[in-house]
Amino acid sequence: METANHSAVTEFILAGLSQQPEFQLPLFVLFLGIYMLTVLGNLGMITLIGLSSHLHTPMYFFLSNLSFIDLCHSTVITPKMLVNFVMEKNIISYPECMTQLYFFSVFAISECHMLAVMAYDRYVAICSPLLYGVIMSHRLCFWLTVGVYILGVIGSTIHTVFMLRLLLCKTNVINHYFCDLFPLLELSCSSIYINELLVLFLSAFNIVTPALTILSSYILIIASILHIRSSEGRAKAFSTCSSHISAVALFFGSAAFMYLQPSSVSSMDQGKVSSVFYTTVAPMLNPLIYSLRNKDVKSALKKILNRRAGS
Repeated sequence: METANHSAVTEFILAGLSQQPEFQLPLFVLFLGIYMLTVLGNLGMITLIGLSSHLHTPMYFFLSNLSFIDLCHSTVITPKMLVNFVMEKNIISYPECMTQLYFFSVFAISECHMLAVMAYDRYVAICSPLLYGVIMSHRLCFWLTVGVYILGVIGSTIHTVFMLRLLLCKTNVINHYFCDLFPLLELSCSSIYINELLVLFLSAFNIVTPALTILSSYILIIASILHIRSSEGRAKAFSTCSSHISAVALFFGSAAFMYLQPSSVSSMDQGKVSSVFYTTVAPMLNPLIYSLRNKDVKSALKKILNRRAGS
């Protein structure tokens, strides 16, 4: 296999989401709005959880970390994507492209595992409520979160190192709005067999394993909820879980469509559309989903607003 430590192409042109000139301004306004909501929503969630002492529980500790991951995930992708709508050519250098690929992978993989950790937290809270405080100790929460970020760094490092070994010389146009794995593999003049195997293997581990963990957790949760005699108790338990299920379905569904198939099978145009959901839409919706359907978050927000109004 022909390998190289550098690319024959020193800079790339990102093709962007659409090539139609009449769509550029509306898409710029749309995604600028999405990004602003993402930043405000996730920063707001992190700040609210930090300021509200009664939200200092494992569930909200994980939720604040999810907001941090979503904020970083979106910031790695969206600003460069917005440039594509206002510039004739959206140029990105080879080092910048590899850096974007690395940090995108870190936060995408971390989000998969953080959602699984949050499902486990809900499983313990609903199925073993009397032991919840003992099982979900500060120590366990800390190490689960550290483990999430470690898995993100390891997976991203593997992808990036093997991408750096390829000679990218077919063209300097990346058929995407950011430096993702499959669009970059299409530019390779070297054999990409090992890279494709790694993408499928690591995607299966980082998407299927958390998804199965979440599915197993919610099967047990639903079984436990059905045994709750109080209809009010059942409704509260379902309400707590439904927001998490919504976030999970959106993120894992779009990510699985993109990565759990060989690059030769996937259409990059369809891939761009699915990518929009897990790179921009999901990070925007997560804080809205968890806040609008959560009485504790709304109560904490009211208390802080009343405190500010009274001061």
